[in-house]
Amino acid sequence: MNQELLYQLALTEIPNIGCVQAKILIEHFGNAGSIFKAKESGLKKIEGIGEVRAHSIKSFTGFSNAEKEIKFIEKFKIRPLFLTDNDYPKRLLNCYDSPTLLYYKGSADLNNSKIVAIIGTRNHTEYARQLTEKLISGLKEQNVLIVSGMAFGVDALAHKAALKNNLPTIGVVAHGLNQIYPKEHAGLAKDIIRQGGGLLTEFGSSSKPDKHNFPIRNRIVAGMSDATIVVETDIKGGSMITAELANGYNKDVFAFPGKTSDSKSAGCNYLIRNNKATLITKAEDLVQSMGWEEKKKPSSKKQKELFIDLTPEEKTIINIIREKENAHIDEINFRSGLSSSVVAAAILNLEFQNVIKSLPGKIYTFL
Repeated sequence: MNQELLYQLALTEIPNIGCVQAKILIEHFGNAGSIFKAKESGLKKIEGIGEVRAHSIKSFTGFSNAEKEIKFIEKFKIRPLFLTDNDYPKRLLNCYDSPTLLYYKGSADLNNSKIVAIIGTRNHTEYARQLTEKLISGLKEQNVLIVSGMAFGVDALAHKAALKNNLPTIGVVAHGLNQIYPKEHAGLAKDIIRQGGGLLTEFGSSSKPDKHNFPIRNRIVAGMSDATIVVETDIKGGSMITAELANGYNKDVFAFPGKTSDSKSAGCNYLIRNNKATLITKAEDLVQSMGWEEKKKPSSKKQKELFIDLTPEEKTIINIIREKENAHIDEINFRSGLSSSVVAAAILNLEFQNVIKSLPGKIYTFL
């Protein structure tokens, strides 16, 4: 049995240790196994942990649940993604409450260069259907990863439109991957996986789609995306929660306007009116706002000339960006092996020299 995975799973089960505390512990120890092997006296000295949480860690005995979860993962070929894994959605790492561990069934790149969350009401109108389908059709050439919550309504419209336009899509669910909720979307879930998308959750196999799980799920939808687009929603509901979460994470939020007399668009109109979302009417508006317009790449000769006077640290960062043409700040920090302060200084200098530029969501690419 994979001992480190056992410790990773167990870390999510310890009483009084949530996502925030788990991140503190991982930053201190580097891996989950070292947390359980540490002395209680050392644990309680860590800022944010203290005596009660240190005792919870040392007195934890619930490893049997973690063992059962490993068997489930192996049987159904689910990929566990821990905070420090390369395939973990790195945009989530910018969120203070990023999930300690995620369960993933699928093949889409969760660190795709462009990720958009599309959300809205469960009881959508024809207006919302048309907007969703035209929006995603307009994003086809951008190779965007479409994220939504697998719910009835706009969520399902977004997933289906993504499949129709051969775009990968991720369904973030509020339960374990031993089931699909709503059950009517079992076929949709299979299509998503079959066409190169996936299902993602932070809930273990024993977790049911309880009501309180959905707001927790929504933070993943908002946090792993560059932008959240609200198609149609009333003034209350899950979409408004997700939009507020996205704003709290300093993500871009967009909304389609609706009639002032239409309650189903009241939430979108509220977000726009209160400067919590940017008004859009078509895909081109989003592309322009996100800086995704296609630009000519500088010639290799020009790039070579620019690199002549770069420092070793700057060259390291350039090589990381060059591999995928862009890279998230967390990936740069992780792969470079440099301290965050050295990375920040090098990136700033590269921007001053007009070698790279910053995109929304703390992603860097060449000018």
